Amino acid sequence: MFLKMGLKLITASLMMFGLTAQAAELPDLSGRTLKAVTENGYFPLNFSDPKTGTGIGWEYDAVNEIASRLNLRVEWSLSNWDAMIESVRTGQYDIGMDGITINDERKEVIDFSDTYLTQKIFLLVRADETNFNDSASFVAYEKGLVGAQPGTTGFYTAVYDMLDGDEANPRIKLLDTFASLSQALKIGDVDVILTDETGGEGIIAAFPGSFKMVGDALKSEDFGFILTKGSDLVAPINAALASMRADGTLADIDRKWFADYKMNQ
Repeated sequence: MFLKMGLKLITASLMMFGLTAQAAELPDLSGRTLKAVTENGYFPLNFSDPKTGTGIGWEYDAVNEIASRLNLRVEWSLSNWDAMIESVRTGQYDIGMDGITINDERKEVIDFSDTYLTQKIFLLVRADETNFNDSASFVAYEKGLVGAQPGTTGFYTAVYDMLDGDEANPRIKLLDTFASLSQALKIGDVDVILTDETGGEGIIAAFPGSFKMVGDALKSEDFGFILTKGSDLVAPINAALASMRADGTLADIDRKWFADYKMNQ
């Protein structure tokens, strides 16, 4: 009995030592300003608090915690999707986020952090939709329109995984923000938008009875924070993410925004 207790105490001490050592290895960036940019239109990753107008969400909490661990001071700004990658590429901002999928094409002009979230892509439709129930039946429903933001995973998935590979296909209606896409879907200007599971569940929770996800997942994607090419912040941010994953902080943020928040709506 005492041997078992001793082993448990040793194991717990080693685990605590490992977490402490990991935290001690994080660099101190001396209060440096981290210029961060997001969209505030991608519930629950980033959006405006309806009560205060303040930007909140999973990505806000994660970046603020990273900054705390690295001794950074976050300066938040807003941008639409089209301008975000370019503004980070040119160094106007240090870090950007908006559920941005890690891919090789983007890696040519920006750097990514390690993956912070992996999501599957689904079709989001109105709750009363009966004309189709998956991607194949949507394609067959020739009057159906899909809404997408230019240059996003949703856009390219619609073009190449659902339709005919023509990026100018008239069945695709382009809009600037995820919020405008969900509004267009709600009022019937488009019939489907493609969303990751988190975004879809967030919209469904925010507007009960208005939306549903249909069909199987079309693909999965890894999200990462974007940084200016060659940024000296990549390694510290990855180290902070690893420490947050190890000590359960990322799991707590997941629970807050993907479970607890929806339960309180």
